[in-house]
Amino acid sequence: MRNRRAAFAATATAVALALSLTACGQNSEGGSEEKKGGPEGATIGIAMPTKSSERWIADGDNVVKNLEAKGYKTKLVFGEDEPDQQVSQIENMITQGVDALIVAAIDNKSLNNVLQQAADADIPVISYDRLILGTENVDYYASFDNEKVGELQGAYIAEQLGLADGSEKGPFNIELFAGSNDDNNTRYFFQGAMNVLQPYIDKKQLVVRSGQTELTQVTTLRWDGATAQRRMDDILTKSYKSETVDAVLSPYDGISIGILSALKSDGYGTRSKPLPVITGQDAEVASVKSIIAGEQSMTVYKDLRKLAKVASDMVDALLNDKKPEVNDTKTYDNGSKVVPAYLLEPVAVNKDNYRTALVDSGYYKESDLK
Repeated sequence: MRNRRAAFAATATAVALALSLTACGQNSEGGSEEKKGGPEGATIGIAMPTKSSERWIADGDNVVKNLEAKGYKTKLVFGEDEPDQQVSQIENMITQGVDALIVAAIDNKSLNNVLQQAADADIPVISYDRLILGTENVDYYASFDNEKVGELQGAYIAEQLGLADGSEKGPFNIELFAGSNDDNNTRYFFQGAMNVLQPYIDKKQLVVRSGQTELTQVTTLRWDGATAQRRMDDILTKSYKSETVDAVLSPYDGISIGILSALKSDGYGTRSKPLPVITGQDAEVASVKSIIAGEQSMTVYKDLRKLAKVASDMVDALLNDKKPEVNDTKTYDNGSKVVPAYLLEPVAVNKDNYRTALVDSGYYKESDLK
């Protein structure tokens, strides 16, 4: 796939290396000074979205740990939710001569030009958790089964409201939240949840009193909890003067915390006005504590250690002229190509199974959740 990477991986003579570079169309004016491939001296650039979410800090640390264990050097940067800053960071890493890039995009449509620079420099790119759109210059995608995440959230709501057994219970009031409109995963999460919830909405067992049911109406820019809190405040003021909310579809723990704040400010969380069923994602510490305290109802746990390993293994394979392992070659069309992917399985976590899923697995210590 990457001919010059193969040349470095092979135990060839200097003459054979020069011949292989000539065969690849390299010349003295086009960047013939090559970087070492494989563990011996190769450097991997890692671009994460922000430090404001604990999950991205964990992702960055886990990727670095996996790559360094394989003998690679790393450059880890965080874009702080500024697309232009992330583009600049990636440009700098290309200029510095990284051998591969692992990118969790802030804006999945803003990277076309910089990834063309990566392609021109023969730098492979792994799209990490968020699929980069509109460019052929993405080699592989490492993520979770994103539609399954939404399905788990929707199924939990249906189960907790007593709808999953086919009963005619209801109507129950529900409000819908989705992730950032510039994150490709948002539509998969929402689609998965609505696959479960839409039939109940159609039968009027679930009622969205705000009327906001389209994805374009319910997104939350940059997955920001404060933005979600303001929207929930507005919904409660306009649509719930005498009614109460029975469930809230929240795609992410940070959004869930914002929603909870709005609900508590409106008097929810008391015996006479209990909190609704509230979903989440990423098993962040604050939300797991909230689940233990009986506030947030559930979260979808994605083992970031496994995701980091998948992405690191993909890079290692590419730099050693091997084909990375994938398990999906049809789903993730980024508008320019179908990106081969490896998808991991998410797990629904609530008060009943958080110890088994999170503590017994070593993801958290019990003391982390006190």
